[in-house]
Amino acid sequence: MRDPADRLTPLGVILLALLDENDMHPYEMKRVMLERHKDRLVPITNGTVYHTVARLEAAGLVTEVGVDREGKRPERTTYTLTRQGHDAAMDWVGRELARTDRLVEFRVALSEAHNLPRSQVIDCLETRRAAITGERRLRSDGLARARAQGVAEQFLIEIDREQRHLDTELSWLDDIIEQLDQDSFIWDAWKRPDSHDYLEQRKAVQI
Repeated sequence: MRDPADRLTPLGVILLALLDENDMHPYEMKRVMLERHKDRLVPITNGTVYHTVARLEAAGLVTEVGVDREGKRPERTTYTLTRQGHDAAMDWVGRELARTDRLVEFRVALSEAHNLPRSQVIDCLETRRAAITGERRLRSDGLARARAQGVAEQFLIEIDREQRHLDTELSWLDDIIEQLDQDSFIWDAWKRPDSHDYLEQRKAVQI
């Protein structure tokens, strides 16, 4: 049987993470995502949200908990996260934190990494750092060989750019892993999902 995490999209993971905070209907999910500017990470439209919620429900990752109507507005179905949905989302986040070949997925995983234990996040990022160190070495060796053979720089600018991006990410990974190793870096300081402090922190993330 296919692992439920394998079928998840970045938008699906964001929606599951929202339902881990509170039960919501799709319209509210969209509103909260836009307030938090999740459209920096994935396209967010009525169509994509409703379609993704339907797929999550069909997969048993969310389930209906009620239908309400306000005035003359259409009925709105409220959904809750299932245990399978929670586990699938967390598995997905852990996997994508460690991968180096899917930028959009990594950014979404990083935005939801706070849902994982600190030690797991450190392990995932260390795995990522090891992989990127290997990739950076390959780029560096390739550039050195090309330059030694007299290849003109105009043919190497894309590889040079990629190497510099890898340098930047390695520097960031070193910094964030070091911070996560320190008790002064707050993690899991509030109980979820009904903690007032937690919800206030999440509301504040609107950048």
